[in-house]
Amino acid sequence: MNPNILQTPIDYLKGVGPNRADVLRKELGIHTYQDLVNFFPNRYLDKTRFYKIAELQRNSAEVQVVGKIVNIKTVEQKRGKRLVADFVDETGRMELVWFRGHKWIRENLKLNTPYVVFGKTNWFNGLFSMPHPEMDTLADFKKQLRAAMQPIYPSTELLQKKGITNRVVNKMLQQLFTETQARFFDTLSEEIKNEFRLISKAEALFNIHFPKNAELLAKAQFRLKFEELFYIQLQLLLKNQLRKQKIKGFVFAEIGENFSRFYKNHLPFDLTGAQKRVIKEIRADLGTGAQMNRLLQGDVGSGKTIVALMSMLIAIDNDFQACLMAPTEILAIQHYQGLVELCEKMDLSIYLLTGSSKKAHRRELHEKLENGEIDILIGTHALLEDKVKFNNLGLAIIDEQHRFGVAQRAKLWRKNKIPPHILVMTATPIPRTLAMSLYGDLDISVIDELPPGRKPIRTVHRFDSNRLKVFRFLKEEIDKGRQVYVVYPLIQESEKMDYKDLMDGYESIAREFPDFQISIVHGQMKPEDKDYEMQRFAEGKTEIMVATTVIEVGVNVPNASVMVIESAERFGLSQLHQLRGRVGRGAEQSYCILMTGHKLSNDSKTRLETMTATNDGFQIAEVDLKLRGPGDIMGTQQSGVLNLKIADIVKDNDLLKTARYVAQKVLKEDPKLALEKNKVLRFTYGQLAKHQNIWNYIS
Repeated sequence: MNPNILQTPIDYLKGVGPNRADVLRKELGIHTYQDLVNFFPNRYLDKTRFYKIAELQRNSAEVQVVGKIVNIKTVEQKRGKRLVADFVDETGRMELVWFRGHKWIRENLKLNTPYVVFGKTNWFNGLFSMPHPEMDTLADFKKQLRAAMQPIYPSTELLQKKGITNRVVNKMLQQLFTETQARFFDTLSEEIKNEFRLISKAEALFNIHFPKNAELLAKAQFRLKFEELFYIQLQLLLKNQLRKQKIKGFVFAEIGENFSRFYKNHLPFDLTGAQKRVIKEIRADLGTGAQMNRLLQGDVGSGKTIVALMSMLIAIDNDFQACLMAPTEILAIQHYQGLVELCEKMDLSIYLLTGSSKKAHRRELHEKLENGEIDILIGTHALLEDKVKFNNLGLAIIDEQHRFGVAQRAKLWRKNKIPPHILVMTATPIPRTLAMSLYGDLDISVIDELPPGRKPIRTVHRFDSNRLKVFRFLKEEIDKGRQVYVVYPLIQESEKMDYKDLMDGYESIAREFPDFQISIVHGQMKPEDKDYEMQRFAEGKTEIMVATTVIEVGVNVPNASVMVIESAERFGLSQLHQLRGRVGRGAEQSYCILMTGHKLSNDSKTRLETMTATNDGFQIAEVDLKLRGPGDIMGTQQSGVLNLKIADIVKDNDLLKTARYVAQKVLKEDPKLALEKNKVLRFTYGQLAKHQNIWNYIS
C-alpha cells in the first residue's frame, strides 16, 4: 500500500465530510487517515455472548439479546412522551425504550423481524427494559465487519452532541479499512518481530479495532505498545547520539591544582561510593570533546553540592568559568554560602547575583565577569539577563531544572559561541521508567546513598486526637535545644481558607508554647519579611517555624529536628518527601510527624503508609507514579512527550525497559540505521520526523 494514502485528510473519508472532520480535528486531533487508525479504543465489551431474556440478572449490566419487536406504542409521561417497543424471544418479554428521536426511530423499526439489541438493562415493575439500545437486524449484523470484543473509543460531550457516537467511529474505521484494504506496511524489522514473536502491523491494527477474540487482542496490544515505546526510545537515543557528534564541547583535559587540593585537603567528609562514581562519569564526559548533557539525580541530602563543586573545579583548572543557577533566591543564597564555606581556604572568586542584588554590586560583577576575574557565579534567573556576559563559560549547572522552561535553559547555552557543558541537578527522584522517557536523551547519573553518619528520619502518622501528646514531644525536643517546623498545606483556590488554617494553627501553637519564640512564613508576605523570618529561624533566634509550603525547597537548618505536617492527607507524596528532607540534616535523630483527621481516602492511606515505611525517594517516586500518572508528576508542560496512544508508562514498565534495550542494541550495531535489515526502521523513523503529527508522542 502507498504509505502516503495515510496522510489523506480525514475530510475525504466516505461518511465523514467537512463538518464531522472539523469536530474530529478539534476534539480528538484527528487530521488524517493515519490519525484515525492510531485512535485506539480505551476498553472493550465482550460481545461473544447472546443472552436469553429469561437469563437476565438485575444488575444493570450491558447485554446482547436476539429477538423480535411485536408491538410499538407511545406512552405519555409527566414531561413529554416515551416510545416503547415490546421485544420478545422464545423465553420471555422485555421493553425497548426511547425518550427522544421518536419519529425517526418509529419509521425505521420493523415488526416481527429478528434484531440484535445491545445496551444496559433496568429492572422495573417486574419487567426488564433497555433504554436507547444499539440495534441491527440479524441479517445486517451477520454481514458487518464486527468484533466479538466491541471496542469503546474515548469520547467527549461535543462529539456526542454532534452525533459522533462510538458506533459512528466504528463505521468510519470500517470504511478506512475497506478503502486501504487493510494493507499497512510494517514498521519493525523482521529481526525484531521474530525475536519477540510480534504479529505484523496490519494484523495488529485490524485486531485492535476489530478483535476476533481476547487472545488476538492481547497480541495486537503488545505489538503496538512495543512499537510506540521503541520509537520513542530510538528517537531519544538518536537525539543524544546526534548531539554528541554535532555539538562540540570544550575538552577539559586537566585535572589540576584546585581539584586535587580540594580533594586532598578540604573535603569535609569522605565521598560516598555513589559520589565517586558520579564524579568519574562527569570527568569522562568533560574529556570527550562533545558537549556534556547530564542529569544528576540525588535524594535530599545525598551530597549533590559537593559533586557540583568538584565539577566546577575541573572547569576552573582548565581556565574556564562556571555558573550555578537555582530557581529561588533562598536556594541561590544557600548554594552561595555553602560553596564559600567549602572553598574558604582556596583562592577562588565566587560571586552571587539575584534579583535583589544592588546596582553597584551588579556593575562590579559584570565587569569582573567579562574580565574573567570571577571563577564561579551563582544566581537565580538573573543570570539569564543579556547584560550578564562571561569571559569563557565552560560549565553551567542548573538546580531543580523542572522549575525552568526550555527557552530559559537555551538562553544559558548562548552565553558562549561554543555551548558550555550542562549539568542538570534534581532532588526530586524521578522513577527510572519516567526518566528514560522524559530525559532519555540526557545521560543520567544517580547518587543513591546518603553520606555516612546520617541517621534515617523517623516518620510517624498521628491523628488529630493525639495532638496533646505530639505537643508534649515537641516541648521535649525544644528543651534539648532543637528546632521545629510546623507546615500547613496551601491550595491556591482557597487562599482565604489556607490563611485562616495557618493563623488558627499559629495561635494554638502560641498558646501551647508561651515561653518559646515563633516565626511565621507564608506566601502573602513580602519577600524581605519572609527572608527576615527565615533568617531568624536559621540563626536559632526562634524555636518554631510555622509555615506554608514555601519552605519546601532549600532551607538548610541542621539544628531543626522535627517536621510536623498538618493535614498531611492534602499533600502529594513527593511534596511530603521534600518537606521531610528539611530535617535530618544534623547529626541528631530527626522526626517527621504526619497529622491527619480520621477520614482518609484510599490514596491518602497509601501515601501515609509509604511515607512511614521508607525514606527512599526513588521508592516513593515509584508509588507516586502509580497513584498520579506521569503527566501530573512532571507537571503538564513536560507531559507532551508522554502523550502516548496505547502504552502506559506505569503498567508497561517492563516493556519500556525492553524497548529501550532493543533500541540501544540496534544503534550500537548500526548507528546510522544503514544496514539493509534496518531499512524499514530508517524509513519509519524518517516518516515520523517528517510528519510530526503522525504520532504526536514523538516530541
